[in-house]
Amino acid sequence: MKNPHPILNQEEIKHKIRRIAYQIYESSMEENEIIIAGIARNGFILAQKLDKELKDISPLKTTLCEVKIDKKNPLGEIKTSLAPETYENKAIILVDDVLNSGTTLIYGVRHFLKVPLKHFKTAVLVDRNHKKYPVKADFKGISLSTSLSETIKVIFEENNERVELY
Repeated sequence: MKNPHPILNQEEIKHKIRRIAYQIYESSMEENEIIIAGIARNGFILAQKLDKELKDISPLKTTLCEVKIDKKNPLGEIKTSLAPETYENKAIILVDDVLNSGTTLIYGVRHFLKVPLKHFKTAVLVDRNHKKYPVKADFKGISLSTSLSETIKVIFEENNERVELY
């Protein structure tokens, strides 16, 4: 693997997360509760960080939900840590670390649309602008124009969080 090119350091990631949390709060002020649904692993870690920020900056009631999608088989069963009736008629923010082609997000969106929702938005830390599907990030930390051969890695290590381009 090539040497990484740093994109965001820990402080910059923290700043992006806080900014996204403020944007979510501003767009959800009229909500009684929002569900923050993070796609398993890094998307869920990012969702936890957004949840913590929202609790720090707003009176919004938030509920975390972990979403498990087999990225190699996104048409397979999608599992969530909450029962569908828990998020019925609620506002949902679907969170992932990187928006590459949009495949993971679009199948995540499809899963949640099986129940009536109040509104649905998406949040990502990095938007790569390589969409295969008509899905967009409503809230994003950074947009990058990268080549398809390049890889973005979001690394959530304690005291060494970073985003790197390979």
